[in-house]
Amino acid sequence: MRRRSFIGGVASVGATLASPVRVRAQTPPARIGVLVGPTTTLDPFLKDFRERLLALGYVEGRTFNLEIRVSEGRVERSPLLAAELVREKVDVIVALQTPNAEAAKSATSAIPIVMIAGDPVGTGLIANLARPGGNITGISTATAEASGKCVQFLREMLPALKRVAAVCNSLDPFSKPFLEQIQQAGAALGVAAVPLFYKGPGGFEAAFASEPAVFDAAVIQPSLGATIPAEFAVVRRIPSASPNRVFALAGGLLSYSGNQAQMFRDAADYVDKILKGTRPADLPVQQPTVFDLVVNKRAAAALGLSIPPSLLATADEIVE
Repeated sequence: MRRRSFIGGVASVGATLASPVRVRAQTPPARIGVLVGPTTTLDPFLKDFRERLLALGYVEGRTFNLEIRVSEGRVERSPLLAAELVREKVDVIVALQTPNAEAAKSATSAIPIVMIAGDPVGTGLIANLARPGGNITGISTATAEASGKCVQFLREMLPALKRVAAVCNSLDPFSKPFLEQIQQAGAALGVAAVPLFYKGPGGFEAAFASEPAVFDAAVIQPSLGATIPAEFAVVRRIPSASPNRVFALAGGLLSYSGNQAQMFRDAADYVDKILKGTRPADLPVQQPTVFDLVVNKRAAAALGLSIPPSLLATADEIVE
């Protein structure tokens, strides 16, 4: 900007002071709240979310700032963290997994919410996918359906599979559709589903260890976390799967889920539209079109299992 030279006496200074000075108003950075469950989800989410915002023209620190809250998988903390974001007066909240989306919805009916959650209609988060209504929209991860596919992949690896444990988080309303899909998939394959309910990942290890060996494999609900269940299942020699990509990367036998990187980028697109004035109620909820099967060969070896060539050929990613 060209600077004006001030030459002259008191009269010209006074004239300058008397003139109104017009300064273009600076738009403050948008404040984006992020509410995450298990810590293992945070870094992958932030990577893809930030990259997409940058591609859309946003610059962190200049046009947006993040307010991040992590419940560390403790569902009972989610309402407190959601309330914090509301008090911070963020412009939009991104909530990953059903407990966080539910907590955000309960905390505010005014701040727009972008959810990444399984079966949001079945859990009552939204009215329907095409017109979600209210202040919440985002991505339905189809995690319940992917849970059923996990049973199919376990059966392919274990032809003698007769009983599969559905390891549910009793504090998460998503446990109902999660269990239902495992039961349906098991019934079609002649595999009995054994429901096991735990109160969050904190009690997972002790509770799982105390269960009698009445199952041959297990499917783990994502809100129970990834690292502890994956490691513990291998130690206990229980072939396990989860509709959560991080589970297989953390040492679990296999995972099947919607492409998480794409869903995280899609969340940034929703935020962009909302910040530009679109109402969440007018944004249809998306579902994943690409699913990823991840198989962990190290876990299979530790469990003494041979991975069928057909499963290796199907896998989108193999952990050596």
